[in-house]
Amino acid sequence: MKGKKILIVEDDPDLLEMLRLTFHAQGYQVILAADGEDGLKLARRHGPDIMILDLMLPGIDGLEVCRQIRADPGLRSVPILMLTARSEETDVVLGLGMGADDYVTKPARPRELVARVHSLLRRSQGKEPTVTNKVIARGELVIDPIRFEVRMGDASAVRLTPTEFRLLQTLAGRPGRVFRRQELLDHAVGAGVVVTERTIDTHIKAVRQKLGEFSQVIETVRGVGYCFRDGVEVVPLAE
Repeated sequence: MKGKKILIVEDDPDLLEMLRLTFHAQGYQVILAADGEDGLKLARRHGPDIMILDLMLPGIDGLEVCRQIRADPGLRSVPILMLTARSEETDVVLGLGMGADDYVTKPARPRELVARVHSLLRRSQGKEPTVTNKVIARGELVIDPIRFEVRMGDASAVRLTPTEFRLLQTLAGRPGRVFRRQELLDHAVGAGVVVTERTIDTHIKAVRQKLGEFSQVIETVRGVGYCFRDGVEVVPLAE
């Protein structure tokens, strides 16, 4: 991960300095912001590889920063780790619904943060084993793991967050196979990462919204989990 740019947006100066030292020691280029407005400016100026974003910020809060990042074509695929003092499930679900990929509650432990950041970067850059090495097509819906995008007919490519893409890829890689929520957590979020199973419901909802009329390819199996509708056409990637 040496040389990767990490943008940390946090208003607690002591925590900000601790995070700067922690990630600088890991070889990252560390960019710091103490409020949401500066965080957005620096994100657009530097194009970070990953962000750590505090939820509670003066001025523009972390949820709005996350929303604007996900709406920016040049930044929407940047992994976001949400850092929050709020441990209530509703606050976490709200942050994930805005497009954050993972979260850590304060007080933050440096080793855990480093592990989470490394995991998000590996997934976003395709350095973890992929669920499938094929383009998956169903009619006009195409899931392309090489371009890291989803295309729907002649419409512009749909950009999913790294976690959303890995969820869809996991489901689509085994059409008709029902995945329990915990299995999806392990595949898309990472084994051993402590988040609630409701996190998956939030991410699935976001994926369905982005797929629009194609959202029906993801079926809910009540009391169990989710599956990708059977009968998809699997197209090998061009060499």
